[in-house]
Amino acid sequence: MNAMEFTHKSVLLDECIDALKIRPDGVYVDGTLGRAGHSREIAQRLTTGRLLCIDRDMAAIDAAKERLAPWMDRVTLIHGNFSELGDALQEAGIAGADGMLFDLGVSSPQLDDASRGFSYMQDAPLDMRMDLTAPLTAREVVNAWSYEELRRILFEYGEERYAPAIAKAIVRRREIAPIETTLELVDIIKSAMPPAALREKQHPAKRSFQAIRIAVNGELDALPPMLSAAVEHLNPGGRLAVITFHSLEDRIVKRAMQDLSRGCTCPPAFPVCVCGKKPKVKVLTRKPIVSGEAELEENPRARSAKLRVAEKCDPFDL
Repeated sequence: MNAMEFTHKSVLLDECIDALKIRPDGVYVDGTLGRAGHSREIAQRLTTGRLLCIDRDMAAIDAAKERLAPWMDRVTLIHGNFSELGDALQEAGIAGADGMLFDLGVSSPQLDDASRGFSYMQDAPLDMRMDLTAPLTAREVVNAWSYEELRRILFEYGEERYAPAIAKAIVRRREIAPIETTLELVDIIKSAMPPAALREKQHPAKRSFQAIRIAVNGELDALPPMLSAAVEHLNPGGRLAVITFHSLEDRIVKRAMQDLSRGCTCPPAFPVCVCGKKPKVKVLTRKPIVSGEAELEENPRARSAKLRVAEKCDPFDL
């Protein structure tokens, strides 16, 4: 194994391991395998326990066979989307897990491999698929989606204040010829922005590329079913840890955890509860856990990372 493989450290690694409270005989799920940094730390703490690793990118699954080689007797690799978590656990013969981790960022290999089309810094065909077997590509979004849809995703998913102008510029350009590459798209985005916006510290195409990537991979749509399934399949006392990288994801995770931690939903005027709802989780992070200075120095990509943790309630304690 290349000694350089593990100079990369997964985001909020120590915080995640602490949050999961790993038991040597426990069952754990890494729902976003990526470069296997988190999985490696979990696997080496297990003895009779088991770790399920899920990723929609087959390249991540293939690479993990080598990266997790010393612990493969306790690891199961699954190619799939974490939105189908329940099916994955059923197929693996697992009734309940003691901890689940989801790191919602794009994995470094995807960003670093220019040919995947995620980067606005290098030229490549417009792709952005996390799962290369999926049918929808960034090329189709950019060239076939209506002005209204483009404006909506740029504004909602990218929180891009120049969304109308950028969407208009994309539609205008593609009428001349299809937009094929990442740097071609970057030029179009820049052409639609005022000079002051181009001088900002953040790359002018960052928000738009984020928006298109989220649309291509259905990232926000997959979150609510995944979070519900995760809690449903946790054993009592089991922990759910979720790392987000932008405010939209964080809002969805925060709201879902709050909803799952809420018990009775009867109006305050009711003298007794008639809904019978009990809290499913206890939220352990009132505020999200963020990276410390040392990690930020080592890995600037961690700057926007936020970790939220919840613990499954034991119904007999309620």
